[in-house]
Amino acid sequence: MPQYHSRSEDETTSVAAEFARTLQKGDTLALFGGLGMGKTAFVRGLADGLGLDAEQVSSPTFALVHEYRGTDVTLCHFDMYRVSGEDDLHTTGFFDYLDGENILAIEWSEKIVDALPKNTITIQISPGNGESDRVIEIQPGEGKTRI
Repeated sequence: MPQYHSRSEDETTSVAAEFARTLQKGDTLALFGGLGMGKTAFVRGLADGLGLDAEQVSSPTFALVHEYRGTDVTLCHFDMYRVSGEDDLHTTGFFDYLDGENILAIEWSEKIVDALPKNTITIQISPGNGESDRVIEIQPGEGKTRI
């Protein structure tokens, strides 16, 4: 399982941008980490690495999903913080996004673990030693051989 150490938001976005180059349409990424751990910064890096406008990336806490479209790929950025059950999940249209056409990045994935596809790539962002230090662990989903 690849593990990275980040000492700043910029380093977190750089790790994600590099990682994004390994992604393909249909990949689902489940981001885990507490408030302020850098999940949205990681998604900003994903957008950058996919050739999308990273400046457009913001937390979709109230919208639940933002789509960042490029010519070759669309990154769908979910925030499940406000989701409290499967009925809420259905109202987001989440299941419609599992069609294999987009890359999904899901913040607060712990709220919907049972609904995630088996091949979901897990990204755990945890506190490091210093205030802005982060440990980023990336684990391939079931059946994934590349990351």
